Amino acid sequence: MIDTPEIVQTTPQLTARIHLVITKDAIQREMGPGITELMAVVAAQGITPSGPWFTHHLKIDPDGWDFEISVPVPTPVAPAGRVQPGEWPAMKVARTVYHGPYEGMGDAWGEFDAWIAASGHRAAPDLWECYVAGPESNPDPKSWRTQLNRPLLR
Repeated sequence: MIDTPEIVQTTPQLTARIHLVITKDAIQREMGPGITELMAVVAAQGITPSGPWFTHHLKIDPDGWDFEISVPVPTPVAPAGRVQPGEWPAMKVARTVYHGPYEGMGDAWGEFDAWIAASGHRAAPDLWECYVAGPESNPDPKSWRTQLNRPLLR
């Protein structure tokens, strides 16, 4: 289900982002248009993303999600509509790659979080998912890859 996790040190990264606070049942309705809007604004400013898009989940609870749809960029994006500039700081994270359909990510996160705890690390409450390969690259969900990242407090 997931690759062997590792601990890595990230470097600072400029981003373009859209912040959303939505109910869980709204994710399929909001995610696609959000990605389209984000990528259109970045392209309209003549900026080519420097990596795949990702979501930064600030809060996930039974009632809803507080998160950002983001894409790394090599130069700052100018604010436009819901799109805002951002910057990820350097940080120490636990990282793995999940292989499979999006419906299996809950179990993948459970397995990953168990590895983090068993390894003696303490995870921050936020997390991010980087969508390395999905339906846009192959219709077979078995080929989809999502990088799971959890900032570490120790």
